[in-house]
Amino acid sequence: MEDHVTPRRVVIIGGGFAGLFAARALRRAPVAVTVVDRRAHHLFQPLLYQCAAGILSEGQIAQPLRAVLRRHHNVRCLLADATDVDVTSRLVHAGRPGGGTVVLPYDDLIVAVGMRQSYFGHDEFAAHAPGMKTLDDALEIRRRLYRAFEMAETAADEEERRQWLTFALVGGGPTGVELAGQIREIAGHTLDREFRTIDPAEARVLLFEGSGAVLGTFGPALAGRAAQALSDLGVELHLGTRVTDIDADGLTVRDGEGTSTRFAARTVLWTAGVEAPPVARALARAAGATQDRAGRLAVEPDLTLAGHPEIRVVGDVMGLNHLPGLAEVAMQTGAYAGRAVRHAVEGRKKPLKPFRYLDLGSAAYICRGRAVVKAGSLHLSGVPGWLTWLFIHVAFLTGFRSRFGAVLSWAVVFASGARRERAFTLPDTAMPADPAAGSGAATPLP
Repeated sequence: MEDHVTPRRVVIIGGGFAGLFAARALRRAPVAVTVVDRRAHHLFQPLLYQCAAGILSEGQIAQPLRAVLRRHHNVRCLLADATDVDVTSRLVHAGRPGGGTVVLPYDDLIVAVGMRQSYFGHDEFAAHAPGMKTLDDALEIRRRLYRAFEMAETAADEEERRQWLTFALVGGGPTGVELAGQIREIAGHTLDREFRTIDPAEARVLLFEGSGAVLGTFGPALAGRAAQALSDLGVELHLGTRVTDIDADGLTVRDGEGTSTRFAARTVLWTAGVEAPPVARALARAAGATQDRAGRLAVEPDLTLAGHPEIRVVGDVMGLNHLPGLAEVAMQTGAYAGRAVRHAVEGRKKPLKPFRYLDLGSAAYICRGRAVVKAGSLHLSGVPGWLTWLFIHVAFLTGFRSRFGAVLSWAVVFASGARRERAFTLPDTAMPADPAAGSGAATPLP
């Protein structure tokens, strides 16, 4: 009788960069891998803002996880939301969409859940100021951006028109800077000569940052160049300010001297702050792990949780040596965790060296022909930075179709300023079924 040996079970929570690279590292290992994610696609998160701005389509920055991993015959994908981990019985509990649960036994667990948007204890801001961490977020921001110009065209008076043409962004990191630049390009180039009542170029873009500089992690020199580039575009920088309130009509901020100022803006976008998802807190409680203020899990030099060599934490949710939440960190930690499991399964006697991050740099796109790149002692800005940014993002996009489509879309945008992915929808509740049911006086149009 033939013996059947159950392969070692590896569960990977999360299908982002860290989870994907972990699964790829286990491709030829004698293990059974289960990738569980609350979404069925792998998302190229650094380009979410380009989807929101109408440059790239959803399919160019998101690929089905099953398609990406289809040739990894020892990997299966499950659509479910991991909610808890039983570290004693080695079980992952996950909720299925629409109800029901699944329980996944594991011999090795790789936690790659990433981070979610944080409103620093003011979750009520989310209804008025969406963040940008998911594909749904990007589509919601696209809807709000282009809707604002449409609403300004039919505004009842000049004050309402100014409110619709004012865009406020909270957070001066890469996402905030990139979005601010995109909105100015949309207003000044993409929508040029498309409206009859308004001039989109008159749109105000306000960028609020709590520290004294945008892109502070890039260093003073590049931060200064980025600030100058944004100012040249017409972005109004408000540094050293803290948001104290947000509602449907705008936001209130407090400066370093304690003075509060109200800004009327119908479109407010949140690009500041991240926190760990609930499953990270559940794992911390179960394993006795330490978390920082944002909820990142402290790990050993080999990325394992203290006292639990079978659990590895990778990507943004990992707390090690103050490594930043970058895609490259996620890729490298995911690949390392996968290799560590493979070495253990294959019985290699030589232990794997502690994880060491190879810093390949950071990049932020500002506008056509202008970006900043920091890679060790190499600092680039302007056109050289933009060309480097372009190469990096083409190299890391998942799938030939994504790369080819993105290059074509970028060529159109960079050559003409046009954006082909501007379609957006409004919920049925946004339009009255009966025109007579609308509230308020009718708007006289010229």
